[in-house]
Amino acid sequence: MTIETLTTFFMWCSIINGGLLLYAVVIQMVAPDFIYTFQRRFFPINRETYETVYYAFLGGYKLLYLVFNLVPYIALRIME
Repeated sequence: MTIETLTTFFMWCSIINGGLLLYAVVIQMVAPDFIYTFQRRFFPINRETYETVYYAFLGGYKLLYLVFNLVPYIALRIME
């Protein structure tokens, strides 16, 4: 596998995962009540706990996105 192939792979991984992260943040900002009531159907949870869990999820997802997608892509771009 060449550096160009890996660079392209990590570029698309970064774009797709960045889009999913952005989508999750925008949905939470635009319609937090809708998302909470939708999730409440599946998990009996109060609002404060839901917000804590959701923001922890977003923080963890952002950290994983940076470490496993964006940093390798930047490193490969530097290596080229």
